[in-house]
Amino acid sequence: MHDTGPAPGWTVLWLHGLGADGNDFAPIVPDLVRREWPAIRFVFPHAPVRAVTINGGARMRAWYDIRDFDLANRADHEGVAESVAQVDALIAREAERGIAADRILLAGFSQGGAVTLAAGIARAQPLAGLIALSTYLPMAAAQAQAMLQPQAASQPVFMAHGQFDPVVPYAGGEMSAAALRAMGFAVQWQRYPMQHAVCADEIRDLGDWMTARFAAG
Repeated sequence: MHDTGPAPGWTVLWLHGLGADGNDFAPIVPDLVRREWPAIRFVFPHAPVRAVTINGGARMRAWYDIRDFDLANRADHEGVAESVAQVDALIAREAERGIAADRILLAGFSQGGAVTLAAGIARAQPLAGLIALSTYLPMAAAQAQAMLQPQAASQPVFMAHGQFDPVVPYAGGEMSAAALRAMGFAVQWQRYPMQHAVCADEIRDLGDWMTARFAAG
């Protein structure tokens, strides 16, 4: 956890990728945060340790099991549901600390971004926004539509992807953004000449998008 100032009035919950942990994205804070922003609490939770099928059953931090390289069959839906419940518990904890859902941004990279999108479409109480980097919707569009809560599409979405991503194919991210738009979400889609990573231009564009969220709040 990292607070950028006293008595933060906003929270950013940031979910890491497969095999990493909550410390993975903590170093991004100084590069992302802007002087004019309100005080923010950054929360970097750890995924549970579980066996991951595509890695030969090796145990590592993962928000869900990855059973196949094909995006259509990649996600373990029970694991996704468990991680969405964990996210909901973290959001409830922030509410107990005095930060309402409409002042919480949910962010994630890769597997963490997939959970961010799954949690976002199932939100009955909308968040301030969803940030999904180098990722995809971890279910078919029809299933996502069935999970969609009436107010969920009011959450703005920032999605970004590397054009040369060998882990989550660029086309998969693009198709997920299109599926979200079809459900009524306002999606800002950004692409960068990189692989499965985060780059400086992406941090800058995300910062611009977050500035707009703070202004709207």
